[in-house]
Amino acid sequence: MSDQGLLWDYRLDGVGGGEHTAQAHGSGAFRWCHLQSDSSDARGWLIDEGVSEAVIDSLTISESRPRAMSIAGGTLVVLRGVNSNPGADPEDMISIRIWFDETRILTARRSDRRLLSVEDVRLSIEAGLGPISTGDFVARLVEALANRISVVVDDIDEQLGEIEARLEDDDLVDRRSLSEARRQTARIRRYLAPQRDALDLLTRAKGAALSSEDVYSLRDQADRTMRYVEDLDLARERAIMISEEVQNRIASQQNGRMYVLSLVTAVFLPLSFLTGVFGMNVGGLPGLEDEGAFWILAGCMLLLAIALALFMKLKRWL
Repeated sequence: MSDQGLLWDYRLDGVGGGEHTAQAHGSGAFRWCHLQSDSSDARGWLIDEGVSEAVIDSLTISESRPRAMSIAGGTLVVLRGVNSNPGADPEDMISIRIWFDETRILTARRSDRRLLSVEDVRLSIEAGLGPISTGDFVARLVEALANRISVVVDDIDEQLGEIEARLEDDDLVDRRSLSEARRQTARIRRYLAPQRDALDLLTRAKGAALSSEDVYSLRDQADRTMRYVEDLDLARERAIMISEEVQNRIASQQNGRMYVLSLVTAVFLPLSFLTGVFGMNVGGLPGLEDEGAFWILAGCMLLLAIALALFMKLKRWL
């Protein structure tokens, strides 16, 4: 298989360390192969490794949702992780496909979908602090995925908290930031909810690859994922309530402005009527020859405006 298709091939020693196959001495405790599922020679390499056709299809499929199942003498797990690559959208969840038994782990991702959680596990192996078994490897990878999901969920919570604080201080709310938070919440929850179910199924998968400690760790991560789903549900409700409050405030401001305009119109409507009547250029209009008629009319209009204002005040319209 080309270097482009096989990203790395480790033989792990079972005590936390490991070496690339080309550098390894001896067989090692178990093996970890990480592939690009969309590489042209990925399927051929898997066939040469003796992987069953059902597992190959699951590892190389273009789109998949989180799930777990026992297959071909091992366990297949499909999970999603947040996109922590620089400049990427965290809610652009990246798929990682895992098949493992007691002696081998196969992981696959698309060539343009680098998952930093997998890199975290690889770096721990390079530092001699890696997994000691295939079950421990899966548990550590799931924990690495959850750690990065936690950061994104906390960021959403903090962002909504800042928006709520501005709302309480009657400051302008950035509606674009609110929409962004709602979009992130919806897209992350879309995959996190089935991932919780997949982890629950994984803890009950048949096979000797998972020790009791591994199962306990996976159950803890399943509960942790459940909490994140609940946090996202709460974030979604908070975002909806903030959006409704913003809409209510906008509607209240518009109603207040329309109310003021209505009162001004009510005051000036009779005044406009008087100016319209006495502004007609027709014969017989009273006051045309009287030099004080203008001031008399202006005084009457002023008194009328004051009377209307007092009437509105008594009615508590002002």
